[in-house]
Amino acid sequence: MSGDDFFDHAYGLETAEETAAHYARFAATYETSMRENGYATPARCAALMRDAGVETKTPVLDIGCGTGLSGEALRSAGYEVMDGTDFSAEMLTVARSKGLYRLLVQGGLDALPEAARYGGANAAGVFSPGHAPASLIDDVLERLEPGGVFVFSLNDHAVAQGDYEGRVHELLDTGSADLLSREYGEHMPGQGVQAWVLALRKR
Repeated sequence: MSGDDFFDHAYGLETAEETAAHYARFAATYETSMRENGYATPARCAALMRDAGVETKTPVLDIGCGTGLSGEALRSAGYEVMDGTDFSAEMLTVARSKGLYRLLVQGGLDALPEAARYGGANAAGVFSPGHAPASLIDDVLERLEPGGVFVFSLNDHAVAQGDYEGRVHELLDTGSADLLSREYGEHMPGQGVQAWVLALRKR
């Protein structure tokens, strides 16, 4: 299966079930496909988390961690305690083999321990049609300590949908969060896709 096979279908997924099946199918070749296409977002998100002042010793949550590419970027940025979530058991098997995470759980945020709270959260490449709803932004903020920072990407496909940016504006308007940064740049150069990377601070 080629990298082109993965990307041919990745942006046409419409349900959580389709997404899980797609990533299960490509788990063994996922990292090769992403690296060959210059996947830049994990490093951009990790750098922004550092720039936003999230302490490297505070626990951080890696949402949609997949095979651990974001975990590698966070570790390279100095973060020592990471928990990860993903819906794909096959992707988590690869992530687990890297020994980066304190805890890895299959499922959504409700699969985490009820009391788990974090100083920072990361969602690189998660918000895209068919992958995660805009309501996940609210769910992540609930898992942060006051003053915690949520860093996430919105690629061109996500921006075109409109739901994600609409929810961000609502959170800012209601005073639930402050926008620390919003930067446009490379996401997947090999596929001609760019992305915004945002940092929200929970009030």
